[in-house]
Amino acid sequence: MHKGPLRMGIVRHSTSLQVRTIADQLYYLIRKRILKGELAEGEPIRQDTIATELGISKIPLREALARLEQDGLVRSHANRGFTVNTLSAEEADEVFALRLQLEPTATVAGSRRATAADHALARATLAAVGNAAMQDDVDWGECNRAFHMSLIAPGAGTLTYTMIERLNVIADRYVRFHLGPMGRPEQANIQHGQILEAWINGDEKTLLKLSRSHIRNTHDDLRKELPRNGSRL
Repeated sequence: MHKGPLRMGIVRHSTSLQVRTIADQLYYLIRKRILKGELAEGEPIRQDTIATELGISKIPLREALARLEQDGLVRSHANRGFTVNTLSAEEADEVFALRLQLEPTATVAGSRRATAADHALARATLAAVGNAAMQDDVDWGECNRAFHMSLIAPGAGTLTYTMIERLNVIADRYVRFHLGPMGRPEQANIQHGQILEAWINGDEKTLLKLSRSHIRNTHDDLRKELPRNGSRL
C-alpha cells in the first residue's frame, strides 16, 4: 500500500513521454485496490483518510472517483460520498446483452478491413493477456480489453468503438469474477486463440459463432453465480 505524498509521475515510452497527473495516479491506485479486493464491495471510500494517507487534496481525488464511477467501480450517493459498487446479476444482464448485440458483428467488420499490421497488433495483445494472467497482474483487465478492441478497431466508427469499449470497461470486474474458478482463465485463453484465428483467416461464420459464444457463456455463468436485488446467494 502506498505511503507518503503522491507525486506526479512520468511514464516513459520509446517515442514519447506521458505525464500522469495526480488524478491519474489516484485513479489507478484506487482502481487497483478495488480490483484486488483491498476495498470491498459496498465499502465507503473514505476521502479524508485517503487524502491524509497520500498527502494530497480532495480535488484530484474527487476527479479520480468520478472516473471510477464512469467505469462502474464506485457509486456516488447524495450527501454520503462514494462507495465501492456491488456486482449484481441485473447489471451483468444489461452489460452482456449489449455486448452480445454489438461486439460480434463489429468483430466481423474488423476482420474484413484488418491489415497485416492489425493482425500483428492483435497477436501481441493476446500474448499480453496470457502473460498478465500467468502473473496474476491487476492490469489483466486492460490487456483483455485491448485484445477485444484490437479486433474491432479496423472496421469500427468512432461511436461504435467508444460504446463497445465503455461496455468492456464496465464488464471488467464481472469477467474477473467469472474467471475466479480454477481452469476458467485457461479456457478463456483457448477461446481467444480460436477467435483470433478465425478473425485473421476471415472466416466470418466461425468468427461470429465464436464471438457470440464467448460472451454468452460468460453471461450464463454469471447468472448462476451473482446475487440479484443486492443480496448474496
